[in-house]
Amino acid sequence: MHRHNDPNPFDEEEVNPFANSSGPSKSRLPPVGSDPLGFGQRHDATVDIPLDTMNDSKKRERDLAAWEADLKRREKDIKRREEAVTRAGVPADDKNWPPFFPIIHHDIPNEIPIHAQRLQYLAFASWLGIVACLVWNVVAITVCWIRGGGVKIFFLAIIYGLLGCPLSFVLWYRPLYRAMRTDSALKFSWFFLFYLIHIGFCIFAAIAPPIVFHGKSLTGILAAIDVFQDHVLVGIFYLIGFGFFCLEALLSFWVLQKVYMYFRGSKN
Repeated sequence: MHRHNDPNPFDEEEVNPFANSSGPSKSRLPPVGSDPLGFGQRHDATVDIPLDTMNDSKKRERDLAAWEADLKRREKDIKRREEAVTRAGVPADDKNWPPFFPIIHHDIPNEIPIHAQRLQYLAFASWLGIVACLVWNVVAITVCWIRGGGVKIFFLAIIYGLLGCPLSFVLWYRPLYRAMRTDSALKFSWFFLFYLIHIGFCIFAAIAPPIVFHGKSLTGILAAIDVFQDHVLVGIFYLIGFGFFCLEALLSFWVLQKVYMYFRGSKN
């Protein structure tokens, strides 16, 4: 059956432009979407890609290459200097002290920075102080041995001197010397450790209790009182040794404080 009311989809609909727009629209055109194209819509296609990342990466590569080239140049320069010194026949750490019989390398004016030379001289005086204390200890014990004190204390005093002088130089003075020259924190730590042991020995020797060491083998105050009753001359030698150890302990405390302040100042 033919239906007259069915619209023909192929008919063109007339649109009157002067028609009242307030009425219902007969246009079958799909309405334009009014939804905003915001975040989360399928129409979003904008992606921000920072371009500085690639530039920073290239800059880092250039800086790394320049650093490697500078490091290789320095290594070649150091090797060239070492070869020149070797060809000249000059040893790196030649023994130059004491001048009349060189046994150690010591050159504060040329190897230690100017601002640290005074402190290094104080530390060197501290090392010479412990050498003087041990030498005088041998002299005083020798006098006591001659006066009938026994040969045992004499041999002990010799052992203290033969071990104390080189060990003090190797264990704490040379590490401090190299720490001042290279500003090495490890060398400073090594110095602080053994210098505290050095200070402890000076205090122990100044008292000279009859424990660990034989009482009269060190010129401390207790040993001086003991020998003074029998031999006044020996007691005087012991009292002088006691004074030496006391001065060395005070000087060592001062040097320790100065070096610690220098270390803290250089690392801050």
